[in-house]
Amino acid sequence: MTTNAPESLQIKPSWLATFKVYLEPPTVRMLLLGFSAGLPLLLVLGTLSFWLREAGIDRTTIGYLSWVGLAYAFKWVWAPLVDRMPIPLLTRWLGRRRSWLLLSQIAVMGGLVAMSFNDPKLALEPVVWGALAVAFGSATQDIALDAYRIESADTDRQAALAAAYQTGYRMAMIWAGAGVLWVAARAEVPGLASYQHAAWQTAYLVMAASMLLGMLTVLLSPEPAHRTLAPSKNMREWLQSALVEPFADFLRRYGQQALLILALIAIYRISDVVMGIMANPFYVDMGYTKDEVAAVTKIYGVIMTLAGAFVGGVLSMRFGVMRVLMLGAVLSAASNVLFAWLGSRGHDVQALIFVVSADNLSSGIASAAFIAYLSSLTNLNYSATQYAIFSSVMLLAPKFLAGYSGRYVDAFGYQHFFLATALLGVPVLFLVWAASRVKGAPVTS
Repeated sequence: MTTNAPESLQIKPSWLATFKVYLEPPTVRMLLLGFSAGLPLLLVLGTLSFWLREAGIDRTTIGYLSWVGLAYAFKWVWAPLVDRMPIPLLTRWLGRRRSWLLLSQIAVMGGLVAMSFNDPKLALEPVVWGALAVAFGSATQDIALDAYRIESADTDRQAALAAAYQTGYRMAMIWAGAGVLWVAARAEVPGLASYQHAAWQTAYLVMAASMLLGMLTVLLSPEPAHRTLAPSKNMREWLQSALVEPFADFLRRYGQQALLILALIAIYRISDVVMGIMANPFYVDMGYTKDEVAAVTKIYGVIMTLAGAFVGGVLSMRFGVMRVLMLGAVLSAASNVLFAWLGSRGHDVQALIFVVSADNLSSGIASAAFIAYLSSLTNLNYSATQYAIFSSVMLLAPKFLAGYSGRYVDAFGYQHFFLATALLGVPVLFLVWAASRVKGAPVTS
């Protein structure tokens, strides 16, 4: 799915044609499926950290528990199974991609229900096991959905699909962030203690029910055109085609430049991921209420997220992915500096509005361009496995480093932490510049 023609020489679509892409059925489906993909992430990371901090769990423990998110970083291990292995009965009914999507969505829903019925203040371990189930189900959904997206349209429309996916994904994150706080606040009984498990239980059950949107979309969506795979004669041949060949194909096409590409993928989102774990504990410790955080992220977060994803997708189609990738890297690091400034303001809702708006805008732009970039690197014959490898590499180092974020904040404070995460983004700028000069071999299918 790569092209040899430099971005400057490719024919650009008209503005009207660019905007019409967002009304096509595959783009609308990707918006809804993006919502299903984005819902679980914060419920086992960001929002969960708010819940745990309010329940009295210390910041160091919260930081370590973010390693639940490493499930996303190791999804390449079972991606070949999702890419090749049929699910008895379900695959015959829905097809290879949709059957895995539905199964993973059921796993996410079950894990959220399990989390809701356990109070971390009384017993933290059952909540962790439920979070692990959600994380593994969500990572599996990502594998199947990335393949579904890549196989649903040609290269010219991948930026639009990525923008629609990212828009749905970010809207779901706002629902799983602001929405769950709003529901929990509404479910609290006035006059009782500030921490009420029953309120969080209600909120997480509502989130579990929200997965029904993705399930319905899967049931009503068409399966991508079936790609016939040559049958394997034995287990060794199957392992060769399912595990080894996706790696070998990428290395053949990019050679030594593959290391540069993987380095960029590994750290592109490091500023956002490392900072994000401590964002909600920061809000709690700064005295912001659930209603305040929910209101700010629900209104301004939604607007700026939609704007960011839309702008990122349009700019990528008009001016090339690499230019927007550089813009996103600069904005992501800069938004972390704003969080350091916010820490000096005390309880200031207006400042919170400004910082959250800027953060969501920059994240939307960066994510839309980055998803389109990753999609351009894949070969359709190994779309699920290769994209899972790329997205796993993207999360491994940031998630591991984020596990120590609580200890860092305890030692140096929030402002120092946010500035340090901004500096983590500086090497990204050089890698984007270097990767923009990489020319890959065309993909044949």
